[in-house]
Amino acid sequence: MAAIGLPDVVAFTGLPDQVTICEVGPRDGLQNESTIVPVEVKIEFIERLVDAGHRVVEATSFVHPKWIPQLADAEQLLAKLDRRDGVRYPVLVPNLKGLERALDAGVEEISIFGSATEAFAQRNLNRSVAESIEMFAPVVATAREKGLRVRAYLSMCFGDPWEGRVPIGQVVAVAHRLMALGCTELSLGDTIGVATPGQVQALLADLRTGQDLAQVSVHFHDTYGQALANTLAALQSGVSIVDASAGGLGGCPYAESATGNLATEDLIWQLTGLGINTGVDLDKLVATSLWMARQLGRPSPSRVVQALAGSGSSGAG
Repeated sequence: MAAIGLPDVVAFTGLPDQVTICEVGPRDGLQNESTIVPVEVKIEFIERLVDAGHRVVEATSFVHPKWIPQLADAEQLLAKLDRRDGVRYPVLVPNLKGLERALDAGVEEISIFGSATEAFAQRNLNRSVAESIEMFAPVVATAREKGLRVRAYLSMCFGDPWEGRVPIGQVVAVAHRLMALGCTELSLGDTIGVATPGQVQALLADLRTGQDLAQVSVHFHDTYGQALANTLAALQSGVSIVDASAGGLGGCPYAESATGNLATEDLIWQLTGLGINTGVDLDKLVATSLWMARQLGRPSPSRVVQALAGSGSSGAG
């Protein structure tokens, strides 16, 4: 079959000229793997992503190894990683102890991980929403005093496997409380992938009262095949930061119904067709995801990776 190449550009109104992709594959993508991925593979994965053009790559997590054994090598990874100028390498920290470890490793950006629902807060953080925000307060304050960026992940923004649909007002209230701590960015997570474009736009319409959407990212899982449609709805609402995972890697260890993240390749294919710049080379990214799939011993779930690899136009080998 002849190679199709990148999609033709079709102009949509009300979209950003450029989108920043937060590549979450090395952390969110790998944290749920059943087999430990060697640190050398993780480092090469990150370096390949940067070589493809990524400028924000979530590198690892400083959650206690008991809870996320796949990322127990955080210090070793950061010690060996050649961190490039102009590239951000945020890491996830759960508490002050995690922040101390991250600071010792020389990080410049951290993320905290909150919940919009009580059920998930108890299962993921072993405390209530209010108690988790209280726990995060000194983490954010200390990090900001040290000059670090702080991203606040907010999970279960659209649906929760234990509580069902999550009211918009509930999500907005928790989001404002997290940002009031001093966070510099907010990532809205559809952790179990149940959102639809109408819900996305309704949430963002309420959130923009009191919150600059330039600081907001969206993080969609593709359980119901809605991740790309939801992303477009978010972009039309004023969002210009999108989380995605190379090859569609990922899930959530605390929510079994959570499937893989939005695949970065699928996102770039869509954005390219909309005339939106990302700065990421799609062929290099596809080659990276094919390489990573071989390390994991299974094919990539990304539709674009599958299509380009099958057409022979990806440059991968």
